[in-house]
Amino acid sequence: MSRQIKLIWDFRGAVSAKTAEHHEIHLKEYILAEKLSPNITGFETFGEMQAIAFMVVTDETMIQVRDALRPHRAEIF
Repeated sequence: MSRQIKLIWDFRGAVSAKTAEHHEIHLKEYILAEKLSPNITGFETFGEMQAIAFMVVTDETMIQVRDALRPHRAEIF
């Protein structure tokens, strides 16, 4: 089984939660368009001024997705 990597986009400011929520929609659209698996996305808020959107990819697709979508950071899922 290949390793799964969580790609993360950070958002800050008063509308960070709404921005992260909206960004997740685009991540889901990208997964469908590129027929990627696994289909794991989400968003989380950390207080009123910080939120993230994330997408989980495999080792095999990480480079392709990283170059296309330019996440801010990543971690092992």
